[in-house]
Parts: sequence; structure tokens; C-alpha cells
Amino acid sequence: QVQLVESGGGVVQAGGSLRLSCAASGRTFSTYAMAWFRQAPGNERDFVASIPGSGNFVHYADSLKGRFTISRDNAENTLYLQMNSLQPADTAVYYCAAGSDATNKRVYGYNYWGQGTQVTVSS
Repeated sequence: QVQLVESGGGVVQAGGSLRLSCAASGRTFSTYAMAWFRQAPGNERDFVASIPGSGNFVHYADSLKGRFTISRDNAENTLYLQMNSLQPADTAVYYCAAGSDATNKRVYGYNYWGQGTQVTVSS
């Protein structure tokens, strides 16, 4: 059982950067695969990046590789998403999620979700 709370969203100019955080409660955080998803109005909730409990391998949506970096600090029970070179198309609500398999890029593969944090990129 985990509770997830995202933070770090806001408004940024195109080309800027943001770092999102996801704080997790519970003593078994290090055993969970973690992921970031995002959802823009009128769109499905899409995969952004994922990382296993060990943090030894990561996955990214093909279109985001090179701009976004996922990481975790198991000692602090925190997941991060560093977002660089942001574009208006990145505007969305960003969600963190916990599950059992970091190779799963579908929303159905994750059991626990945060409330989301809004990221708005202006042109």
C-alpha cells in the first residue's frame, strides 16, 4: 500500500525546465516500480517514463527521450522527473504511479496513483 503526492508543477516559458517530485508513503517504496504519465484535455493518459525499484534501468516514451529524466531516491521515498526544453505540447496534468513492472507502459499496469500536478508551457 502506498500513497502518492505529486508536486513541482507550474507555468514555464517554452524552452524552460521543471522538476516534478512524487512523495510516497509506506515502508516498501523501494520494491515498487514507479512511472510518470501525463494527460492533456481531450487526450488519453499517456506514458512518460518508468523506473524499477532498484533504479538500475529506465524507460521513456520515444518522443521524450533526451529531454526528460526519471530518477528516484529510495532513502527519501521520492520519485523525480526532470523536464528540460519544455514545449507547449508538454502542457498536461502529470501523474506519478506505482506498480510491479517498470516495462509496462500502459495505465492498466499501475495500481496506485497520485492526484496529479499541472504543467503549463507558454509559447
